Amino acid sequence: MNFNDTVLKDEERIAFTLRELYMRYGFLQYKMSKFEEYDLYAKNRDFLVSDNIITFTDTNGRLMALKPDVTLSIVRNTRDIDGYVNKVFYNENVYRVSKGSHAFKEIMQTGLECIGDIDDYNIFETVLLAIKSLAAISGDFILNISHLDLISSVLEEAGLDETGKRQALRLIANKNMHELKDLLEKYKERSKRSAESVTRIFMLNGRPKEVISVLEEEGCAGQALEELKGLTGMLNAAGEGSRVIIDFSVVNNMNYYNGIVFKGYINRVPEAVLSGGRYDRLLEKMDKRSRAVGFAVYLDFLERFFENDLKYDVDAVIKYDDATDRRMLFNAVQILMNKGMTVTAEKSIPEKLRFKAAFEMDDLGALKEIRTDLEKA
Repeated sequence: MNFNDTVLKDEERIAFTLRELYMRYGFLQYKMSKFEEYDLYAKNRDFLVSDNIITFTDTNGRLMALKPDVTLSIVRNTRDIDGYVNKVFYNENVYRVSKGSHAFKEIMQTGLECIGDIDDYNIFETVLLAIKSLAAISGDFILNISHLDLISSVLEEAGLDETGKRQALRLIANKNMHELKDLLEKYKERSKRSAESVTRIFMLNGRPKEVISVLEEEGCAGQALEELKGLTGMLNAAGEGSRVIIDFSVVNNMNYYNGIVFKGYINRVPEAVLSGGRYDRLLEKMDKRSRAVGFAVYLDFLERFFENDLKYDVDAVIKYDDATDRRMLFNAVQILMNKGMTVTAEKSIPEKLRFKAAFEMDDLGALKEIRTDLEKA
C-alpha cells in the first residue's frame, strides 16, 4: 500500500523513513512494553533526558514506571556473547516532560543501538546513520562530534582532580573559557599543560582536518586522536564528512559515556534533535561485559520545526449550502482529489483554517475559485 505523506503526522513519516534506513543496514526492530520496573530508571536518573518519571503500583505491589527511555531496557535485556554484536533499532513511545509544553507527553522516539563486541566499523556505521537520520529530517543540519577520552586526558595533564574535572566539564559544555582559565590557575602547580593550551583545545570548533591539525600542534596523541582521525576519514570516504564538526563542548555524562560522542542539530530548532555516542560505562554499571554505541532521535524537539514547515491545513475548500446537489458536491471533491489535492467541503469556512484556495459550484457542478490564501493575508 502506498501512503500519501499528507495522511501521516510528520513524526510518523520520519519514523517510517528511519525504520527503512536502519533495516537496510541490517538493524532489527526492538519492541518493548510500555512500562518497566521503576528501579531500572531510579538507579540511572542522570542518564535520562528528563528525570521526571510517571510511576504506578502494579497488582503484585511492585512499583512500575511508564518508560521514559528505551536504551536502559535494551541494555538490561541484552546478553553478553563473545564476538557478537546486537544491532537493533526502535520506534517507541516514551513518557516524559516535553521541552515544548513542559508537561508530561507521550512522545515518539526513534534510535538505534549496537551492543556487544563492537569495533571501529560499528562506531563509523552508527555515526553515519546518525548523519543520514538528520538528513531524513532536514537538508540543513550539522553533526557535532567530540571525544570524551581526549577531553579527560587533557584535563588530567592540567592536573585537575575529580572535583576539578566535574567543574571543568560544566564550563567546557557552556563554552565558558574565562572561568575555565580561572579554574586551571588553581591547579597550575600540578599541571603538565599550560592554561592557554588547554583553553585553545577546548575552544576548537570546526572541520575535522583543521581541528586535528591544531590538536597535533598542541601535542595531543594517543588512541583518542587516532579514533577521531579514523572516524572522520571514513566519513569523508563515505561522502558525509562535510556535515561533521569537531566541537569539544559536546560533553555527555562521563559516568555513562566514553569515547566518541555526538549531537545533531537542524536549522530552526535550538535543541539537539539527536544525541548519542559510546556508553560502555552504562553497561559496566549494569554488570555487562559488552561495549555499546548508539543514538536517539528526539522527535518532540521538532514540534516547532514541523509547525513552521506546515503552511496549509488543506489545499482546497469547497463551499456549499443546503440547496447544493450532494452528488455534484461529491464529484467536485473527487475531481480535486484526483489532482493530488487535499479537500474539505464546508458550509462555512472555519476562520482559522489554512488553505490554498476556496471554491463554490454553479448549478451544473462546475467549480469556481472564490478565494486564495493571498486574499486571507
